[in-house]
Amino acid sequence: MPFITPDNGSLTVFNLFDTRTREDQKTLLDTMQGIIEGANYPGWRSSTLHGGLDQPCAANYIQWRSVDDLQERYEGENFKHNTVPYFTELTTSVHLLKTEVVATHLHPALERIEISPDRDDFTVIVIMGVEPANQARLVELFAKPDPFMEGVEGYRSHSILRGLDGDYVVNYAQWDSRETYEAFHNLPEEQRPADSRAMRAAARPLLTSRSSNTYEVVYARSSAGPSAGER
Repeated sequence: MPFITPDNGSLTVFNLFDTRTREDQKTLLDTMQGIIEGANYPGWRSSTLHGGLDQPCAANYIQWRSVDDLQERYEGENFKHNTVPYFTELTTSVHLLKTEVVATHLHPALERIEISPDRDDFTVIVIMGVEPANQARLVELFAKPDPFMEGVEGYRSHSILRGLDGDYVVNYAQWDSRETYEAFHNLPEEQRPADSRAMRAAARPLLTSRSSNTYEVVYARSSAGPSAGER
């Protein structure tokens, strides 16, 4: 199964899809699972398919060897003339985010961050827009370890990914349930430690946008090689 590590050399791509209905979402997820089951593209390392919980949407967390391998896949005739038109019919929006993992944080009870349907993670993906001149500072703020999180009930992990286009940062977080995540998310500011409050206060004015969705992992597959986050 795929793992998230900041030093495995992978390009991480988020394919984010919105659909109109739950029926369209199911059709999309079934179609994407079929594509992943047959994936054997040069440079492809892993795909982890997520189904949206609060909204009818989907996210595919994909690890590639390089940007060139990604481009070769997406410039293929079958992808351009068959896959893209079919997805266009099913979705209301499609976003492709090219990123690299820059920091991972996890509960002391965990040895590494696994993304798998065999787990019961409540997953939250947050996309933070930022001016290119401020991206490095935003990454620095979120990449810094926060000891407070280790004691938060239900917290499992979060990973910070830098957008290669320069104008966004992604936070990929795992929790044990919706209830514990929402309790943390809605925690009054005055109940957070001073260091956490200072970080949040410094980050807030840097954001040009913020969007989030909640997910469950429904399918994952890695290539035969030992490079899907395992090195």
